[in-house]
Amino acid sequence: MECKNYCVVFIIFAVAIVQAVGYDTELFESPPCDSNACFETLHGALGDCSCNVDTIDYFNNVKIFPRIQSLVSKDYFRFYKVNLKKECPFWADDSRCAMKYCHIKTCSKESVPGFDGYEEEYLEESPALKYSLDATTPCDQDSDHDPDLGYLNMTISAASQFEIAKWKAYDDSLENFCQCDDKDADAEFVDLSLNPERYTGYKGPSAHRIWRSIYQENCFRPKTNPYQSFPYVLSSDLSNMCLEERVFYRAISGLHTSINIHLCSKYLLSEKKIGFAAPPEGEWGPNLEEFQRRFDPSQTYGEGPNWLKNLYFLYLLEMRALAKAGPYLEREDYFTDSPIEDEETRNAIKNMLGVIYSFPDHFNESLMFNGGTQAATLKFEFREHFLNISRIMDCVGCDKCKLWGKLQTQGLGTALKILFSGRWDSEGDPGQGRLPLRHKSQKRLQRTEIVALFNAFARLSNSIRELENFRSMLSGNMEQEKKNIFAASGSSIEIAEKCASGGAKPRIWS
Repeated sequence: MECKNYCVVFIIFAVAIVQAVGYDTELFESPPCDSNACFETLHGALGDCSCNVDTIDYFNNVKIFPRIQSLVSKDYFRFYKVNLKKECPFWADDSRCAMKYCHIKTCSKESVPGFDGYEEEYLEESPALKYSLDATTPCDQDSDHDPDLGYLNMTISAASQFEIAKWKAYDDSLENFCQCDDKDADAEFVDLSLNPERYTGYKGPSAHRIWRSIYQENCFRPKTNPYQSFPYVLSSDLSNMCLEERVFYRAISGLHTSINIHLCSKYLLSEKKIGFAAPPEGEWGPNLEEFQRRFDPSQTYGEGPNWLKNLYFLYLLEMRALAKAGPYLEREDYFTDSPIEDEETRNAIKNMLGVIYSFPDHFNESLMFNGGTQAATLKFEFREHFLNISRIMDCVGCDKCKLWGKLQTQGLGTALKILFSGRWDSEGDPGQGRLPLRHKSQKRLQRTEIVALFNAFARLSNSIRELENFRSMLSGNMEQEKKNIFAASGSSIEIAEKCASGGAKPRIWS
């Protein structure tokens, strides 16, 4: 009999191992617990920074959320230029979303407010133009000039001009953490307000492969990782990684978490609502069951609350980038060809940045990449890994998912550029203030990068605000469950009598 019990225990253990090894990005299916388990540990310190969850909740929901949502509704931030026609550079694009909710609505360039000013930013001066006849002053205009003594051959061949242009492109690329395709011939303008981020039905092997490739092939992982088929790094293993590697992983995890929250909060509840006033595109709203499936500890090997903490960590990182580039961003024109709109946008920017400056516990990027050659190598790998992730976004098979994936990835890439490129490290740059900011010599960020940066931060702010809604929904469910149990058990007197007689005992709620 004892041997039989050992066999049963062994079989159960083997089944558990098979489940873990066969794990994909879809976590194992089991009924979610109807409790507040997702939020029980979502408080206190975040780790790798001095801030805590509760401080961010209040700061975001009360101060930042209303400001950033109002800001990104301005014309300057509504229009995003992106190339959604790029082929996947890593594998054959074998799955395209055919649902109507996957499609996006593009707009003509003429409908973009301030389009002329937008295009001026892309008229970059070629290095070869410095030596053209129009750009040089003839030396023989001087009275004491001797042509024979002062002769200088300033001709540059077409091949040399091409090489100089490549040098400049290479130098510029060293600062970028993600690819920018707004200069591509196939790039189009998209009105973000007409293409909201929400659950489109895009799922399955194609969608899973995106995140599996990001986590398993492009994220830093512990050198000894026993969970090779498990795409994520367990929070207990993060201590086996250096600070820079942890920051990278937690930033990607926070981005993934934020996107998942958006999909859960804007879920297609039904194709059509009963009645004549039904919206033409169906009914969208929060899906609590889907939220629990993605974040409940019982569904995620206990990792769900840690993923939610990574959202707060990424929020701190991007907020620090806004604060660091704040003086530069305050001097941007935000041109839309409407003086009143532009002035309102500039005032809104200064107001929100002022609130961000007041936050006491910003992310401290100065602790990273210190240590000579080894740190320089790690920084190069850090940038290359993220650059690769930005390319993976072209493999997304749903156009709407691709749009918001590329925008939020570019927003995070812009934040990393601000934090780690070194161009914002020196205070009191002598060049600042001498020329108008729109002068090409002082352009540190292109318009598309600024649009992505603010919209990406707005998405993180929205995610944290949505967590409050899901927390309330879970609390409401718990209260309803209490009522149902007590109703099914009879009156309080009957329950007491049962307890006294050794019968059913009342359930204790935490």
